[in-house]
Amino acid sequence: MSTTAVTPLTAADAETLVLAARRAADAAGVPVSITVLDAGGHLLAFRRDERAVLISGETSTAKAYTALQLNAPTADLVDLVKPDGPFHSLPTALGKPLLFIAGGVPIHRDGQLVGALGLGGGAPEQDHGFAQAALQAL
Repeated sequence: MSTTAVTPLTAADAETLVLAARRAADAAGVPVSITVLDAGGHLLAFRRDERAVLISGETSTAKAYTALQLNAPTADLVDLVKPDGPFHSLPTALGKPLLFIAGGVPIHRDGQLVGALGLGGGAPEQDHGFAQAALQAL
């Protein structure tokens, strides 16, 4: 059985994602914060528009972390943590905060999880759209 090593997410990849997300957000006139994490959850890149609300830095990072840990876009997880959802206790189950608001997406390369991207500052649907646009640039 042969295994092929997947190239990890690089600093250059992270910059590509940040620039693409900024372009999408700027085009919509929305100031955002952008976080890129590697597969281990370590910060590769962070950018906060000086006009973005301060909490957006925290939310972009928490969204990226959530997308990474669950290997799913945070937009797909919102209903699962509602009081009647199957994972309603998950937001408080771990030591690190998970955030179930649209705007976090996992990053895959050759079918393997290599990192995550999180955006905060716009409406959840906007943040998700900016993240999706950034993934297209990678």
